[in-house]
Amino acid sequence: MLIKSNEFADIATPTGTMRVHIFRPAAPGRYPGILMYSEIFQITGPISRTAATLAGNGFVVACPEIYHEMEPAGTVLGYDEDGADRGNAHKITKPLASYDSDARAVLDYLKTLDYCTGRLGVLGFCIGGHLAFRAAMNPDVLATCCFYATDLHKKGLGLGMNDDSLARAGDIKGELMHVWGRQDPHISLDGRNRVKSRLEEVGARYTWHEFNAQHAFMRDEGPRYDAALALQCWGLLLEVFHRRLGQGDLDVAADGTVSESRH
Repeated sequence: MLIKSNEFADIATPTGTMRVHIFRPAAPGRYPGILMYSEIFQITGPISRTAATLAGNGFVVACPEIYHEMEPAGTVLGYDEDGADRGNAHKITKPLASYDSDARAVLDYLKTLDYCTGRLGVLGFCIGGHLAFRAAMNPDVLATCCFYATDLHKKGLGLGMNDDSLARAGDIKGELMHVWGRQDPHISLDGRNRVKSRLEEVGARYTWHEFNAQHAFMRDEGPRYDAALALQCWGLLLEVFHRRLGQGDLDVAADGTVSESRH
């Protein structure tokens, strides 16, 4: 599908105005909404291309600037030591409640858009994988895909580095998909097993995928990118989102008749 990718909205949150980048199908109609979280570097080229690909498959994608309280609107951190240091410092400076109120603000914003069906999912990478896990606790989130969710196993998110994400895993009622790299130095086997054990304990509806891959293997920039695995993962995440969220007006045939639902 052709898409629109140069749109953004500055939306209100309890901790100030937050810029949200919008990627959506150009064709008229209504499509499911995805809250998509970036890495610590905010809306970089690889994140924009990922959002554009998702939009081209029939979704309205909203990417928030997760550090809007600390950085001017439009700030992109570099994929270098300085950018990593700054992003990691922000990660543990921002209060946990602010991450949660940001998520709620984006989900509510998606519901106001006349080109969104209101059926909502969440996707995230790195810190974004952890933020996606937390956003999944909202009852209107039907499906969530978390890629190498950092710090989830060790309560490392937010001010004080003592988050309650795993403790609240039972609040997730939608379908959940986790993707991990076995060679990811940030998330050990013990850490992954800790997350999986908690999901089993609360009876979560989830799927679990581990690959021989490095951290950030989905990022199409830098030495850790694995194009073959990325393609495989695209199939996995699109299956979950299309099945759980539907396809909006992609379900409507050219003659106006409604095709068979894929929910």
